Amino acid sequence: MDMLERRSHLASTPNPDKKLDYIVTLEGYLPSAHSQSRHISLRYVPDRDVLDAKAFGNYLAALAKEPWETPEDLAVTVLTDVNNEVVARWVQVSLSVPELQHHAVKTHAVVLEDRQPGWDNTNLLGRLERI
Repeated sequence: MDMLERRSHLASTPNPDKKLDYIVTLEGYLPSAHSQSRHISLRYVPDRDVLDAKAFGNYLAALAKEPWETPEDLAVTVLTDVNNEVVARWVQVSLSVPELQHHAVKTHAVVLEDRQPGWDNTNLLGRLERI
């Protein structure tokens, strides 16, 4: 699936109040061929748009059909797609997968974060659970 087709799943609606900073959290999973799911969490502070939850589910289902070399590759793709389609003030993508490469490693997790230049709300972000 190409980038435009993948991103077409990310439908949004206008932010009901662009003056407010608030956090939206969407969590889901991508089923794997190994019957172990990849858990993904998206947290963001909306700017112009709010991502539709059902659309995010459709997006995850589309991502699950693609082979991903690494968890980092998948997490970067999600961050880039969401940044492009929703234009959030702040966005965080967390991805956790069962590690199947070595018996001594239980989980492989990735956390990526981005924000618009000049945007900062330390009071709001400071209340989030720490990584």
